[in-house]
Amino acid sequence: MSAAGRVRTGFSLPYVAVCSGDTYTSGQKLARGVDVTVSPESSDDNKFYADNHEAENDSGRLTGGTLSLTVDGLLMSAERLIMGLPTAASDGWTSYDDDQKIPDVGVGYIERYMSDGEESYVPVVIKRVAFAQLETSAATQEEEIDWQTQSLSATIKRANDSKHTWKMIGTATSTEALAEAALKTKLNISTT
Repeated sequence: MSAAGRVRTGFSLPYVAVCSGDTYTSGQKLARGVDVTVSPESSDDNKFYADNHEAENDSGRLTGGTLSLTVDGLLMSAERLIMGLPTAASDGWTSYDDDQKIPDVGVGYIERYMSDGEESYVPVVIKRVAFAQLETSAATQEEEIDWQTQSLSATIKRANDSKHTWKMIGTATSTEALAEAALKTKLNISTT
């Protein structure tokens, strides 16, 4: 008997790229992925009643939402990209200040699945988000290393296309490398 569904078994390879309309630029790997949660929000259904029962229903539409990512930690180039930071000053310091312009970015990643003993890898793109200011915390090392990750939060936005696309899911592939190549193509990231 074959499996009736598939089970999500992993998350990896988060990428980001600046989003301008339907075009992505300046894409790069965000960090090493630990976990991701996509929490869409939608408007209420718009129901029409006739003959004493619900005759029609216009389902709710996406109004926003939150993308929560946990990563190992951002390299400065990724932090500059998602936070809209200028390059470092001549003294090597990067300032969070009034010149900061947080861009809309697309976020892509790979979901791994298992079905009937077979693994598959699915590229996913959240089409347009804006990251919130980064929350940071650090703890001193005691006798053992306390692996400290970084939590990121972004607001999901409707795209400006005619259908207001907010999420895209690619075709399942047999390897993570194939899913990563499809993800990079979608985000216009050079695969060389």
